[in-house]
Amino acid sequence: MNTLLFVVIILTASILQTSTGFGFSILATPFLLLLFEPTEAIQMNLLLSLVISIALIRKVRKDIDFGIVKRFVIGSGIGLPIGIIIFMLIDINKLKLVISLIILALTILLILKFRMKQGKKRDLAVGGLSGALTTSIGMPGPPLLLYFSGTDTQKEKLRGTTLAFYMFIYLISLVIQVIFAGTNKTVWVSSAAALPLVFIGLYVGQLLFKRINQQIFRIFTYIILLFTGVYLFIESLL
Repeated sequence: MNTLLFVVIILTASILQTSTGFGFSILATPFLLLLFEPTEAIQMNLLLSLVISIALIRKVRKDIDFGIVKRFVIGSGIGLPIGIIIFMLIDINKLKLVISLIILALTILLILKFRMKQGKKRDLAVGGLSGALTTSIGMPGPPLLLYFSGTDTQKEKLRGTTLAFYMFIYLISLVIQVIFAGTNKTVWVSSAAALPLVFIGLYVGQLLFKRINQQIFRIFTYIILLFTGVYLFIESLL
């Protein structure tokens, strides 16, 4: 049963990440926590997400906004160490509760057509938040997703820019996690076993991306954000 659940988690999350540019950590991390210890689940998520980003980067290169990626990276330089401090010292359940309420509130605003303008200072702030969430709970996606949805970013630019940023943020976060939280054989053996599923997901996700229009893409975004917010809220109370 655990093996079947593992296959479904990795395959579904890989398809979602490839077809949208986000979603692996959002979908995989909650369910991997059912099968692995928190540190193992977070490190597996970081490692497999990094593989997906590297595999796709050539295909999405033309869609990347390098200016935004640069500002995200600069902002994350502040957020990454803050996130690992939170992971090591602070009650993660309280953090998840606060994050879940913020995600749900902002998602509702987006559904109600709240929009914002993209700006350099906001890029830096979003990068910082994403960095902090990556090293603390292994989920860099929500700040990026909320930001790009609020600025009505086209799906091609969203996917390309987030994947480029993920390639940096996942690598640095994985190194920080291994140094400060340690690692074990389970992380690497299970990640290696998941690679065939990831590559199947890459193929299927690419096919889906070509068939998803902007409206459906936006609906996908809202569903994933609502799922993330509800999941983190429930988990924080358990």
